[in-house]
Amino acid sequence: MNPTSRPIRTGQREIVLLLAGFMALNAFALDTMLPALPMIGADLDVTEENRRQLVILAYIFGFGSSQMLWGPLADRFGRKRILASGTALYFLFALVAAAAQDFTLMIAARFCMGAAGSVSRVLVNAITRDLYEGEEMAKVMSLTMMVFMVVPVIAPSIGQLILWAFGDWRVIFYGLAFYGLAVLVWGWLRLPETLKPEFRRSFDLRSIAEASTIALRDRLSLGYTLALTFVFSALTSYLASIQQIVGVTFGQPETIGLVFAIIAAPMSLASWGNSRIVERFGLRTVGHIGMFGFAGVSAIHLLVASTIGENLWLFAALQSATFVFFAFTTANFGTLAMTNMASVAGTAASVHGTVATIGAGTLGLIIGQSYDGTQMPYLTWFAIAGSIAVFIVLVTERGRLMSQGTPRPHVPEHCPAPDGS
Repeated sequence: MNPTSRPIRTGQREIVLLLAGFMALNAFALDTMLPALPMIGADLDVTEENRRQLVILAYIFGFGSSQMLWGPLADRFGRKRILASGTALYFLFALVAAAAQDFTLMIAARFCMGAAGSVSRVLVNAITRDLYEGEEMAKVMSLTMMVFMVVPVIAPSIGQLILWAFGDWRVIFYGLAFYGLAVLVWGWLRLPETLKPEFRRSFDLRSIAEASTIALRDRLSLGYTLALTFVFSALTSYLASIQQIVGVTFGQPETIGLVFAIIAAPMSLASWGNSRIVERFGLRTVGHIGMFGFAGVSAIHLLVASTIGENLWLFAALQSATFVFFAFTTANFGTLAMTNMASVAGTAASVHGTVATIGAGTLGLIIGQSYDGTQMPYLTWFAIAGSIAVFIVLVTERGRLMSQGTPRPHVPEHCPAPDGS
Protein backbone atom coordinates (compact mmCIF):
# COMPACT_ATOMS: atom_id res chain seq x y z
CA MET A 1 0.00 0.00 0.00
CA ASN A 2 1.22 3.50 -0.81
CA PRO A 3 1.91 5.21 2.53
CA THR A 4 0.59 8.50 1.15
CA SER A 5 -2.66 7.04 -0.21
CA ARG A 6 -4.66 7.98 2.87
CA PRO A 7 -4.21 10.90 5.26
CA ILE A 8 -2.86 10.17 8.72
CA ARG A 9 -3.70 12.68 11.43
CA THR A 10 -1.03 12.41 14.10
CA GLY A 11 -0.64 15.08 16.77
CA GLN A 12 2.65 16.78 17.59
CA ARG A 13 3.02 14.89 20.86
CA GLU A 14 2.80 11.53 19.11
CA ILE A 15 5.10 12.77 16.33
CA VAL A 16 7.71 13.68 18.96
CA LEU A 17 7.34 10.30 20.67
CA LEU A 18 7.56 8.47 17.35
CA LEU A 19 10.69 10.32 16.28
CA ALA A 20 12.25 9.79 19.70
CA GLY A 21 11.36 6.11 19.47
CA PHE A 22 13.23 5.79 16.19
CA MET A 23 16.22 7.76 17.53
CA ALA A 24 16.29 5.48 20.58
CA LEU A 25 17.09 2.53 18.29
CA ASN A 26 20.68 3.74 18.25
CA ALA A 27 20.89 4.67 21.92
CA PHE A 28 19.68 1.22 22.96
CA ALA A 29 22.05 -0.43 20.47
CA LEU A 30 25.02 1.37 22.02
CA ASP A 31 24.23 1.74 25.71
CA THR A 32 22.75 -1.66 26.60
CA MET A 33 26.02 -3.24 25.38
CA LEU A 34 28.26 -1.58 27.95
CA PRO A 35 27.78 -4.00 30.89
CA ALA A 36 28.03 -6.94 28.48
CA LEU A 37 31.41 -6.07 26.91
CA PRO A 38 33.50 -8.25 29.27
CA MET A 39 31.12 -11.20 28.79
CA ILE A 40 31.05 -10.78 24.99
CA GLY A 41 34.86 -10.62 24.96
CA ALA A 42 35.20 -13.73 27.10
CA ASP A 43 32.63 -15.70 25.09
CA LEU A 44 34.16 -14.75 21.71
CA ASP A 45 37.80 -15.17 22.81
CA VAL A 46 38.80 -11.49 22.88
CA THR A 47 41.60 -11.13 25.42
CA GLU A 48 42.69 -7.53 24.76
CA GLU A 49 40.38 -5.15 26.67
CA ASN A 50 40.74 -2.22 24.28
CA ARG A 51 39.65 -4.48 21.40
CA ARG A 52 36.25 -4.95 23.01
CA GLN A 53 35.57 -1.29 22.24
CA LEU A 54 35.02 -2.38 18.63
CA VAL A 55 31.58 -3.71 19.59
CA ILE A 56 30.63 -0.07 20.20
CA LEU A 57 32.79 1.60 17.57
CA ALA A 58 31.82 -0.78 14.73
CA TYR A 59 28.21 0.32 15.22
CA ILE A 60 29.25 3.99 15.14
CA PHE A 61 31.24 3.56 11.92
CA GLY A 62 28.36 1.66 10.33
CA PHE A 63 26.09 4.45 11.50
CA GLY A 64 28.19 6.97 9.62
CA SER A 65 28.82 4.89 6.50
CA SER A 66 25.30 4.70 5.06
CA GLN A 67 23.80 8.10 5.73
CA MET A 68 24.61 9.34 2.23
CA LEU A 69 22.34 6.57 0.96
CA TRP A 70 19.28 7.09 3.17
CA GLY A 71 18.86 10.83 2.57
CA PRO A 72 18.79 10.78 -1.25
CA LEU A 73 16.53 7.72 -1.19
CA ALA A 74 14.15 9.56 1.14
CA ASP A 75 14.24 12.67 -1.08
CA ARG A 76 13.17 10.50 -4.00
CA PHE A 77 10.79 7.90 -2.55
CA GLY A 78 9.53 9.64 0.58
CA ARG A 79 10.43 9.50 4.26
CA LYS A 80 8.10 6.75 5.42
CA ARG A 81 9.07 3.91 3.09
CA ILE A 82 12.79 4.45 3.56
CA LEU A 83 12.50 4.74 7.34
CA ALA A 84 10.58 1.46 7.42
CA SER A 85 13.13 -0.27 5.16
CA GLY A 86 16.12 0.74 7.28
CA THR A 87 14.39 -0.26 10.50
CA ALA A 88 13.55 -3.68 9.06
CA LEU A 89 17.25 -4.21 8.27
CA TYR A 90 18.15 -3.14 11.82
CA PHE A 91 15.84 -5.90 13.08
CA LEU A 92 17.50 -8.52 10.86
CA PHE A 93 21.09 -7.58 11.72
CA ALA A 94 20.28 -7.58 15.44
CA LEU A 95 19.29 -11.22 15.01
CA VAL A 96 22.56 -11.92 13.17
CA ALA A 97 24.54 -10.36 16.04
CA ALA A 98 22.61 -12.47 18.54
CA ALA A 99 23.64 -15.62 16.67
CA ALA A 100 27.32 -14.65 16.14
CA GLN A 101 29.80 -17.35 17.19
CA ASP A 102 33.02 -15.42 16.53
CA PHE A 103 34.17 -11.84 17.04
CA THR A 104 34.60 -11.08 13.33
CA LEU A 105 30.97 -11.89 12.57
CA MET A 106 29.89 -9.91 15.61
CA ILE A 107 31.77 -6.82 14.41
CA ALA A 108 30.38 -7.23 10.87
CA ALA A 109 26.84 -7.56 12.22
CA ARG A 110 27.31 -4.52 14.44
CA PHE A 111 28.62 -2.47 11.50
CA CYS A 112 25.61 -3.46 9.37
CA MET A 113 23.24 -2.87 12.26
CA GLY A 114 24.63 0.66 12.64
CA ALA A 115 24.37 1.23 8.90
CA ALA A 116 20.69 0.29 9.06
CA GLY A 117 20.03 2.23 12.27
CA SER A 118 21.41 5.45 10.77
CA VAL A 119 18.21 5.74 8.75
CA SER A 120 16.58 7.07 11.90
CA ARG A 121 19.19 9.79 12.43
CA VAL A 122 18.86 11.06 8.85
CA LEU A 123 15.10 10.88 8.59
CA VAL A 124 14.27 12.21 12.05
CA ASN A 125 16.22 15.34 11.10
CA ALA A 126 14.62 15.49 7.66
CA ILE A 127 11.08 14.92 8.94
CA THR A 128 11.56 17.59 11.61
CA ARG A 129 12.83 20.01 8.93
CA ASP A 130 9.86 19.09 6.70
CA LEU A 131 7.40 20.05 9.44
CA TYR A 132 9.10 22.92 11.29
CA GLU A 133 11.75 25.62 10.98
CA GLY A 134 13.71 28.01 13.15
CA GLU A 135 13.07 28.05 16.90
CA GLU A 136 10.03 25.80 16.48
CA MET A 137 12.24 23.19 14.83
CA ALA A 138 14.77 23.52 17.66
CA LYS A 139 11.97 23.09 20.20
CA VAL A 140 10.73 19.87 18.58
CA MET A 141 14.29 18.58 18.19
CA SER A 142 14.88 19.26 21.88
CA LEU A 143 11.71 17.42 22.88
CA THR A 144 12.72 14.51 20.66
CA MET A 145 16.20 14.47 22.15
CA MET A 146 14.76 14.71 25.68
CA VAL A 147 12.80 11.49 25.22
CA PHE A 148 15.74 9.95 23.35
CA MET A 149 18.17 10.87 26.15
CA VAL A 150 16.13 9.06 28.76
CA VAL A 151 17.47 5.89 27.14
CA PRO A 152 21.08 6.28 28.38
CA VAL A 153 19.69 6.69 31.90
CA ILE A 154 18.10 3.24 31.81
CA ALA A 155 19.80 1.29 29.01
CA PRO A 156 22.94 0.10 30.86
CA SER A 157 20.76 -0.97 33.77
CA ILE A 158 18.49 -2.84 31.37
CA GLY A 159 21.54 -4.58 29.93
CA GLN A 160 22.75 -5.43 33.43
CA LEU A 161 19.33 -6.76 34.44
CA ILE A 162 19.23 -8.96 31.33
CA LEU A 163 22.64 -10.36 32.21
CA TRP A 164 21.57 -11.05 35.79
CA ALA A 165 18.27 -12.63 34.74
CA PHE A 166 19.46 -14.72 31.78
CA GLY A 167 23.24 -14.84 32.12
CA ASP A 168 23.51 -14.48 28.33
CA TRP A 169 24.49 -11.36 26.40
CA ARG A 170 22.68 -12.68 23.31
CA VAL A 171 19.33 -11.91 24.95
CA ILE A 172 20.23 -8.20 24.73
CA PHE A 173 20.35 -8.48 20.94
CA TYR A 174 17.04 -10.29 20.80
CA GLY A 175 15.60 -7.45 22.85
CA LEU A 176 16.99 -4.90 20.39
CA ALA A 177 15.44 -6.80 17.50
CA PHE A 178 12.04 -6.86 19.22
CA TYR A 179 12.24 -3.12 19.93
CA GLY A 180 13.12 -2.40 16.29
CA LEU A 181 10.13 -4.41 15.13
CA ALA A 182 7.84 -2.56 17.56
CA VAL A 183 8.78 0.95 16.39
CA LEU A 184 8.67 -0.21 12.75
CA VAL A 185 5.02 -1.23 13.12
CA TRP A 186 4.10 1.88 15.12
CA GLY A 187 5.75 4.20 12.60
CA TRP A 188 4.17 2.50 9.60
CA LEU A 189 0.71 2.81 11.11
CA ARG A 190 0.96 6.32 12.56
CA LEU A 191 3.67 8.36 10.83
CA PRO A 192 2.45 10.54 7.94
CA GLU A 193 4.50 11.13 4.80
CA THR A 194 6.10 14.56 5.26
CA LEU A 195 8.03 15.06 2.00
CA LYS A 196 6.42 17.85 0.00
CA PRO A 197 5.82 16.91 -3.66
CA GLU A 198 7.70 19.98 -4.90
CA PHE A 199 10.82 18.87 -3.00
CA ARG A 200 10.87 15.33 -4.41
CA ARG A 201 14.19 14.78 -6.19
CA SER A 202 15.43 12.30 -8.74
CA PHE A 203 17.76 9.58 -7.45
CA ASP A 204 20.86 9.98 -9.57
CA LEU A 205 24.47 10.89 -8.92
CA ARG A 206 24.20 14.34 -10.47
CA SER A 207 21.23 15.29 -8.31
CA ILE A 208 22.85 13.87 -5.17
CA ALA A 209 26.13 15.67 -5.93
CA GLU A 210 24.35 18.98 -6.50
CA ALA A 211 22.38 18.68 -3.27
CA SER A 212 25.51 17.66 -1.36
CA THR A 213 27.37 20.64 -2.79
CA ILE A 214 24.64 22.94 -1.49
CA ALA A 215 25.05 21.47 2.00
CA LEU A 216 28.84 21.74 1.91
CA ARG A 217 29.00 25.27 0.46
CA ASP A 218 26.51 26.89 2.80
CA ARG A 219 28.43 28.62 5.59
CA LEU A 220 26.03 27.69 8.41
CA SER A 221 25.59 24.14 7.15
CA LEU A 222 29.32 23.39 6.95
CA GLY A 223 30.45 25.38 9.98
CA TYR A 224 27.96 23.99 12.44
CA THR A 225 28.40 20.46 11.11
CA LEU A 226 32.14 20.66 11.73
CA ALA A 227 31.58 22.09 15.21
CA LEU A 228 29.13 19.27 15.93
CA THR A 229 31.73 16.75 14.78
CA PHE A 230 34.09 17.78 17.56
CA VAL A 231 31.36 18.04 20.19
CA PHE A 232 30.04 14.59 19.20
CA SER A 233 33.57 13.17 19.34
CA ALA A 234 33.34 13.64 23.10
CA LEU A 235 30.26 11.41 23.13
CA THR A 236 31.89 8.68 21.01
CA SER A 237 34.97 8.81 23.27
CA TYR A 238 32.66 8.44 26.26
CA LEU A 239 30.90 5.42 24.80
CA ALA A 240 34.20 3.78 23.89
CA SER A 241 35.92 4.42 27.22
CA ILE A 242 33.37 4.65 30.02
CA GLN A 243 33.12 0.93 30.80
CA GLN A 244 36.90 0.71 31.29
CA ILE A 245 37.10 3.98 33.21
CA VAL A 246 34.42 2.86 35.66
CA GLY A 247 35.48 -0.78 35.84
CA VAL A 248 39.28 -0.55 35.63
CA THR A 249 40.37 2.99 36.50
CA PHE A 250 38.01 3.33 39.46
CA GLY A 251 37.59 -0.42 40.07
CA GLN A 252 33.78 -0.36 40.42
CA PRO A 253 32.35 -2.19 37.37
CA GLU A 254 29.09 -2.96 39.18
CA THR A 255 28.22 0.77 39.26
CA ILE A 256 28.17 1.31 35.47
CA GLY A 257 24.37 1.63 35.33
CA LEU A 258 24.27 4.12 38.20
CA VAL A 259 27.13 6.19 36.75
CA PHE A 260 25.39 6.29 33.38
CA ALA A 261 22.18 7.47 35.04
CA ILE A 262 23.98 10.20 37.00
CA ILE A 263 25.51 11.52 33.79
CA ALA A 264 22.55 11.05 31.44
CA ALA A 265 19.57 12.14 33.56
CA PRO A 266 20.61 15.83 33.82
CA MET A 267 21.37 15.76 30.09
CA SER A 268 17.80 14.69 29.40
CA LEU A 269 16.47 17.49 31.62
CA ALA A 270 18.69 19.96 29.79
CA SER A 271 17.11 18.95 26.47
CA TRP A 272 13.69 19.61 27.97
CA GLY A 273 14.94 22.94 29.29
CA ASN A 274 16.24 23.85 25.86
CA SER A 275 12.79 23.27 24.36
CA ARG A 276 11.36 25.73 26.90
CA ILE A 277 13.83 28.58 26.43
CA VAL A 278 15.04 28.43 22.84
CA GLU A 279 12.03 30.28 21.41
CA ARG A 280 12.54 33.09 23.90
CA PHE A 281 16.30 33.55 23.68
CA GLY A 282 17.08 32.20 20.19
CA LEU A 283 19.09 29.36 18.71
CA ARG A 284 22.39 31.19 18.66
CA THR A 285 22.23 32.55 22.19
CA VAL A 286 21.33 29.21 23.80
CA GLY A 287 23.56 27.14 21.53
CA HIS A 288 26.59 29.37 21.98
CA ILE A 289 26.21 29.49 25.76
CA GLY A 290 26.00 25.70 25.70
CA MET A 291 29.18 25.54 23.62
CA PHE A 292 31.14 27.79 25.97
CA GLY A 293 29.82 25.85 28.95
CA PHE A 294 30.88 22.55 27.40
CA ALA A 295 34.40 23.83 26.67
CA GLY A 296 34.72 25.51 30.08
CA VAL A 297 33.54 22.61 32.25
CA SER A 298 35.69 20.18 30.21
CA ALA A 299 38.76 22.33 30.94
CA ILE A 300 37.86 22.54 34.64
CA HIS A 301 37.44 18.76 34.84
CA LEU A 302 40.84 18.20 33.26
CA LEU A 303 42.42 20.67 35.69
CA VAL A 304 40.81 19.02 38.72
CA ALA A 305 41.79 15.49 37.67
CA SER A 306 45.38 16.45 36.86
CA THR A 307 46.01 18.47 40.04
CA ILE A 308 43.97 17.40 43.08
CA GLY A 309 42.68 14.09 41.70
CA GLU A 310 39.16 12.66 41.80
CA ASN A 311 37.15 9.63 42.81
CA LEU A 312 34.42 7.98 40.73
CA TRP A 313 31.63 10.16 42.06
CA LEU A 314 33.43 13.45 41.44
CA PHE A 315 34.22 12.17 37.95
CA ALA A 316 30.52 11.39 37.37
CA ALA A 317 29.41 14.78 38.73
CA LEU A 318 31.78 16.75 36.49
CA GLN A 319 30.87 14.61 33.47
CA SER A 320 27.20 15.24 34.24
CA ALA A 321 27.79 19.01 34.15
CA THR A 322 29.72 18.67 30.90
CA PHE A 323 26.95 16.73 29.20
CA VAL A 324 24.30 19.21 30.36
CA PHE A 325 26.03 21.79 28.19
CA PHE A 326 26.49 19.15 25.48
CA ALA A 327 22.68 18.88 25.31
CA PHE A 328 22.21 22.64 24.98
CA THR A 329 24.77 22.67 22.18
CA THR A 330 23.79 19.75 19.98
CA ALA A 331 20.07 20.32 19.25
CA ASN A 332 20.64 24.00 18.44
CA PHE A 333 23.75 23.47 16.32
CA GLY A 334 21.96 20.73 14.38
CA THR A 335 19.07 23.10 13.72
CA LEU A 336 21.39 25.92 12.64
CA ALA A 337 23.12 23.54 10.23
CA MET A 338 19.74 22.74 8.61
CA THR A 339 18.54 26.38 8.41
CA ASN A 340 18.97 26.85 4.66
CA MET A 341 18.47 23.21 3.66
CA ALA A 342 14.67 22.97 3.16
CA SER A 343 14.91 22.12 -0.55
CA VAL A 344 17.49 19.35 0.04
CA ALA A 345 16.65 18.34 3.61
CA GLY A 346 17.13 14.59 3.19
CA THR A 347 20.48 14.80 1.43
CA ALA A 348 21.66 17.62 3.70
CA ALA A 349 20.82 15.55 6.78
CA SER A 350 22.83 12.71 5.19
CA VAL A 351 25.83 14.95 4.56
CA HIS A 352 25.71 16.37 8.08
CA GLY A 353 25.33 12.93 9.63
CA THR A 354 28.09 11.35 7.54
CA VAL A 355 30.61 14.08 8.31
CA ALA A 356 29.76 14.27 12.01
CA THR A 357 29.52 10.52 12.63
CA ILE A 358 32.57 9.36 10.68
CA GLY A 359 34.63 12.24 12.04
CA ALA A 360 33.46 11.75 15.62
CA GLY A 361 33.79 7.97 15.34
CA THR A 362 37.37 8.22 14.11
CA LEU A 363 38.31 10.58 16.92
CA GLY A 364 36.49 8.38 19.43
CA LEU A 365 38.42 5.35 18.19
CA ILE A 366 41.73 7.17 18.62
CA ILE A 367 40.87 8.33 22.13
CA GLY A 368 39.41 4.97 23.11
CA GLN A 369 42.49 3.09 21.94
CA SER A 370 44.71 5.53 23.85
CA TYR A 371 43.19 4.35 27.15
CA ASP A 372 46.13 3.71 29.46
CA GLY A 373 44.42 2.73 32.69
CA THR A 374 43.59 6.35 33.59
CA GLN A 375 40.92 8.84 32.56
CA MET A 376 43.48 11.47 31.48
CA PRO A 377 43.59 10.87 27.67
CA TYR A 378 39.80 10.95 27.67
CA LEU A 379 39.51 14.18 29.70
CA THR A 380 42.27 15.88 27.70
CA TRP A 381 40.36 15.24 24.49
CA PHE A 382 37.16 16.73 25.92
CA ALA A 383 38.95 20.01 26.63
CA ILE A 384 40.58 20.04 23.19
CA ALA A 385 37.33 19.20 21.36
CA GLY A 386 35.45 21.98 23.16
CA SER A 387 38.13 24.53 22.26
CA ILE A 388 38.14 23.51 18.59
CA ALA A 389 34.32 23.78 18.43
CA VAL A 390 34.50 27.32 19.84
CA PHE A 391 37.07 28.29 17.20
CA ILE A 392 35.00 26.84 14.33
CA VAL A 393 31.84 28.68 15.42
CA LEU A 394 33.76 31.94 15.79
CA VAL A 395 34.94 31.57 12.19
CA THR A 396 31.47 30.52 10.96
CA GLU A 397 29.77 33.49 12.61
CA ARG A 398 32.62 35.89 11.77
CA GLY A 399 33.02 36.63 15.46
CA ARG A 400 29.37 37.61 16.02
CA LEU A 401 28.09 35.28 18.72
CA MET A 402 24.86 34.98 20.71
CA SER A 403 22.76 37.22 18.47
CA GLN A 404 19.09 36.62 19.19
CA GLY A 405 16.95 34.72 16.73
CA THR A 406 17.62 32.54 13.74
CA PRO A 407 19.16 33.38 10.38
CA ARG A 408 16.47 33.90 7.81
CA PRO A 409 16.09 30.74 5.69
CA HIS A 410 16.86 31.14 2.03
CA VAL A 411 17.35 28.99 -1.03
CA PRO A 412 21.07 28.90 -1.80
CA GLU A 413 22.24 30.28 -5.12
CA HIS A 414 22.24 27.86 -8.05
CA CYS A 415 19.93 25.49 -6.16
CA PRO A 416 18.89 22.76 -8.59
CA ALA A 417 15.27 22.04 -9.19
CA PRO A 418 13.78 19.25 -7.06
CA ASP A 419 13.81 16.89 -10.00
CA GLY A 420 17.53 17.45 -10.41
CA SER A 421 17.23 19.58 -13.55
